[in-house]
Order: sequence, then C-alpha cells, then structure tokens
Amino acid sequence: MFDVLVYLYETYYRPDACPEPEALVKKLSAIGFEEDEISQALGWLTDLEVANHEFADNYPRQTAFSFGTRIYARQESDVLGVEAIGFIQFLESAKMLDPMQREIVIERALAAGEAPITLEKLKVIVLMVLWSQGKEPDGLMFEELFLDEDDTEPRLLH
Repeated sequence: MFDVLVYLYETYYRPDACPEPEALVKKLSAIGFEEDEISQALGWLTDLEVANHEFADNYPRQTAFSFGTRIYARQESDVLGVEAIGFIQFLESAKMLDPMQREIVIERALAAGEAPITLEKLKVIVLMVLWSQGKEPDGLMFEELFLDEDDTEPRLLH
C-alpha cells in the first residue's frame, strides 16, 4: 500500500491531478502494482478524504486552537509507538503540522493496520495528509520526511 501512495505522490502534483479511479487502477496495474495493494491504497486515500472533511467540519474549534499537550490513548500509543509519537510531536512543535493535521495523521496511522507503525511509513502518512490538503512541505520538513536512516552524518542545528 505504501509503495502505491509514494508513487502517487511522486507522479501527481495534487490529488485532483490523478486520473479517475478506474483509469488509475489500470495504470497502477500496468506499472506492476498488485491488485490488493492498489485497492488498499485507494481505499486508504478515500478514507483520508473523508477524514479531511470530517475533521474540518466537526473539530475546528476543538483542535485548531489547541495549544496543550496531546495525551495519547493506550490504543494510539500501541499502534504508533514511541518513535512515531516523538516524530509527530517534533513536527507539531516545529509548526510543520497544525493540531488538525496531527489528528488526521494519527487517525490515518491507526487505519494503516500495523502496530507499531514504522517511522518510514508514518512519514509517508504525513506526506499524504499534506498532499491531500494541497499543501507542500517546506524544505526542512521535506528533508525530515525523506532523511535516510542510513545517513551517519550528524545534522547541524541552525
């Protein structure tokens, strides 16, 4: 599923630039993605679109102006794991994610069906949430999302 999501991000600048679902399925199949992978990815994206609308419609006052500390439920902690929670907190403290986006990222990570979710997959989820909202990550965030764990060079803080 995540390979399909990355392909869509790299191929289509915006979600509305994607072909209609039937044509997209054919294209993804022709490229070599398996049917179940395609189905999972497109279902996940459909649910992401629903989550974007639901959060925007139902939670704007509750989360948009939330400046407190986010406490994670046990189920969330089990699925996300310490590393993913720390990364989400980093993105939020650096103003790369707002509280609404954070909640959508958490919801989509829980929907991925893996526990704990790997940091690489969480980064794809963050990228897809921003992509679905028509937002492009700034340079620092893009670097953070695509930093290879094999990089041994320490980062310089500015």
